[in-house]
Amino acid sequence: EERELTVMLVVDASGSGRFGSVRRFKNELAAELCAVLAISAIKNNDKVGLIVFTDDIELYVRPSKGRRHVLRVIREILYFQPKGRKTNIPGALHFLNGVTRRRSDAFLVSDFMANDYESALRVANKRHDVVAVVVSDPRESALPDVGLLSVRDAETGRETLVNTSNSAVREDYAKAAVQRAVERDMTLRRTRVDAIRVRTDRTYVDELYRFFRMREKRFVV
Repeated sequence: EERELTVMLVVDASGSGRFGSVRRFKNELAAELCAVLAISAIKNNDKVGLIVFTDDIELYVRPSKGRRHVLRVIREILYFQPKGRKTNIPGALHFLNGVTRRRSDAFLVSDFMANDYESALRVANKRHDVVAVVVSDPRESALPDVGLLSVRDAETGRETLVNTSNSAVREDYAKAAVQRAVERDMTLRRTRVDAIRVRTDRTYVDELYRFFRMREKRFVV
């Protein structure tokens, strides 16, 4: 539509984002994708704002226009060093509702490794057009057979020794990953939140194209 929009980038900077088994970490992929969205918004003469969160709100950049502003937003995303390690999606959405009174296009960029955010997501999506950008890595859904592997939870710091040569361990890991994905996707469907799914081992171009084509078809009268 030919009207001024506000695009809010709500970015999860928790510890689980500092993981990647392929070419880049999840948070690097998230930053690159946010840069693309910000540049696209400014080309449409839209305002762009930024919320960076962990278990607390770590950074808020008020929505504004202009190339200089967008470059600042991109720089903050690329180089921001969070203090917290955990994830509080409801807190971020509540903050979004508080600082953005007008309806906005809000891209919630996260790996969604969190719980109890359905209610907050439903409320936020009534006030804004929320889009979930789900960032993942292939090793989160399947373990390689590499023998004993020391695994550390990036958000809690807890370390566990895992025997990846045990097929039952690998199967349980894969089943747990599938269950997490199913529960997340069901939450998104129940709250009527559209999703863009990106992975560290794939290009996001096709997924972005698919998403915006879908949106274009939906809103064309």
